[in-house]
Amino acid sequence: MMKCSQQIAAHFRQLYFGGNWTWVNLKDTLKEISWEQAITKVQDFNTIAVLVYHISYYVTVQLKVLKGGNLEGTDKDSFNCPPIQAAADWEALLSKTWQEWEEYAALVEQLPDPQLEEVFVMEKYGSWHRNLMGLIEHAHYHLGQIVMLKKMIQSGE
Repeated sequence: MMKCSQQIAAHFRQLYFGGNWTWVNLKDTLKEISWEQAITKVQDFNTIAVLVYHISYYVTVQLKVLKGGNLEGTDKDSFNCPPIQAAADWEALLSKTWQEWEEYAALVEQLPDPQLEEVFVMEKYGSWHRNLMGLIEHAHYHLGQIVMLKKMIQSGE
């Protein structure tokens, strides 16, 4: 039987790379999006690129903690996507994203299950389990937005 931390890591990987029960994942959703589509503004919604950056921002913040570092990040910085002005910029963002997400999952997988119920950095943030699952829930929420934006952009709405 898999440890709880292994199950969380598997759930995380499935959300990002495929195989979850919704049959929707970020990598497949993003693979058909050009850099121009990624920065296309639809009404007053965030762009796809900004949403990818936003999701990844929190992975980067938690990844640093998983590596033994400090919790450093602010909500206001989580939408500060670097400019995407060419295909290379979009590919660089995606490449960094895939690499960090896989590294994140590998580190989560190694956590001892008792640590999941311990405090994550400070009491106000709750347990490790709460934060790991919260990251997955957060990404699912924004994945839904990305899917809708993609459909709107590709249909010309």
